[in-house]
Amino acid sequence: MRVVEVTRLGGPEVLEVAERPDPKPGPGQVVVRIRAANINPTDLGARVGAGRHTPPDPPFVLGWDLAGEVTAAGEGASDFSPGDRVVGMVQWYDAGGRFGTYAESAAFDADWLVPLPDALDYETACTIPLNAVTARQGLELLDPPEGCDLLVTGASGAVGSYALQLAKHAGHRVIAQAGRGDEDWPHELGADEVLPRDADVGEIDPVPAIFDAVPLGEPAFAAVQDGGAIVSTRRPPEAPPERKIRQESFLIDHAREALREMVEAVAKGELRTRVDRTLPLVNAAEAHRLVEAGGLHGKVVLTP
Repeated sequence: MRVVEVTRLGGPEVLEVAERPDPKPGPGQVVVRIRAANINPTDLGARVGAGRHTPPDPPFVLGWDLAGEVTAAGEGASDFSPGDRVVGMVQWYDAGGRFGTYAESAAFDADWLVPLPDALDYETACTIPLNAVTARQGLELLDPPEGCDLLVTGASGAVGSYALQLAKHAGHRVIAQAGRGDEDWPHELGADEVLPRDADVGEIDPVPAIFDAVPLGEPAFAAVQDGGAIVSTRRPPEAPPERKIRQESFLIDHAREALREMVEAVAKGELRTRVDRTLPLVNAAEAHRLVEAGGLHGKVVLTP
């Protein structure tokens, strides 16, 4: 089968197509024919050797998110049978980068997957796992006061747009900082106020809680109340201690039921996601260049 490997740490040009043996399921695993794989910023970081975790020595295969169909099930993997449509997420760093979703097929732990509803196509479904569950876990960690004003940075991006929608469903008034030329999307998702990408967030009335999906880092301090909270997916700079700002950074935890609920919410139209374009798996390097250039309105998805 074909995969796309990181042959050495570096730019998109290090992504090359390679042949690997067809996978076989181990105990508790299923083999999935991957129909769509989502490109995430964490993939770009691992490709260059950046991020909280050190990637394995090349060659390795990138990719967290996938949607596809089961082709084989190992001993003890009773949740799925060949032919089942599934969506899920590789715990890529936990797996030491031994396998990823930039591939035609892969063997995965069955509990990393949930059923894919008929209402969702593969390309849409693969944009859900990492981004939606990250947004949900980040909001739980933020734990904003009931019905408060809440700032979401990067609200046009995948994690930020899910955080915006989940915060609205929870009854908050959401101020959304949009991406470049993408202010309409947060409006469509129900944001109460939308700031352009280059806005000074310090000009808003300080809020008690910020989901910093960009992340802005230090500039976010001017937008949060003393005693407020900021949650980010990266380690933030230290706030002045006298302001008593609670700062939290986190990495996604395995949460199968949360994933199932997020997938079902998108299938029912309760949450929305976007695909900017799809590209063939063999064009993964081009896909990385597009993501790095920015200005996209949705995710870039790889298909076999």
